[in-house]
Amino acid sequence: MDWQTLATDLFPQGHAITEQDQFLSGSAQVDGATVAVIGTTGHAPIGIEIALAQAQAVLATVREHPGRPIVMLVDTQGQRLRHRDEMLGINSYMAHLGKCVDLARRRGHKIVALVYDQALSGGFITSGLMADTCHALPAATIRVMGLPAMARITKVPEEVLTELARSNPVFAPGPENYLRMGGIESIWDGSLAEQLAQALRAPAGADVRAELGRQRGGRKLAQPIIQAILGGHDVQAA
Repeated sequence: MDWQTLATDLFPQGHAITEQDQFLSGSAQVDGATVAVIGTTGHAPIGIEIALAQAQAVLATVREHPGRPIVMLVDTQGQRLRHRDEMLGINSYMAHLGKCVDLARRRGHKIVALVYDQALSGGFITSGLMADTCHALPAATIRVMGLPAMARITKVPEEVLTELARSNPVFAPGPENYLRMGGIESIWDGSLAEQLAQALRAPAGADVRAELGRQRGGRKLAQPIIQAILGGHDVQAA
């Protein structure tokens, strides 16, 4: 789905979103209130420019509109793989973006992310996964890494990884698998405007992704390990 169609469906009360070099920013109306909109489009590779632009937009919202909700629209192929970006410290830029999103949450900004097309690796971690809640459209593509690339890096045959992906959501792409793991809270189908409004109305709470993964059968040990660390109990007992 292109971002203009998405914006029309998400914000029927109107929006003022602009695109510049695959970076989306602006504002929109939801339930009669103004929200900030920050995101990417065109399977944007996250280089230092977009990472910094997103961080600046988050900080501007915190500074100029205290408490205003932030909607993050995610469509990225992940970190830009260029020598220039690596030499300039793309990891620090992306960490800075993550810190800015965390600052906004701590300052009382409700942050809801929506993967509307593609979400890969670091570009997803520092945007969608840093939000209070992350959701996805049914046709979205979410994955850590493509299986052919994973096979080259891990030296595990691709056919073995393909077989693992049939039963293990960690290896398999798609919103359903990330829903099972608790990485996304829900898959939006039907009225996008209504589901966005509901997500923004929900009170912000603790990070429950590990518990959701346990309940849904996609990450069975993450929550017990967290409980064991926090409570000092044996993992098996937890």
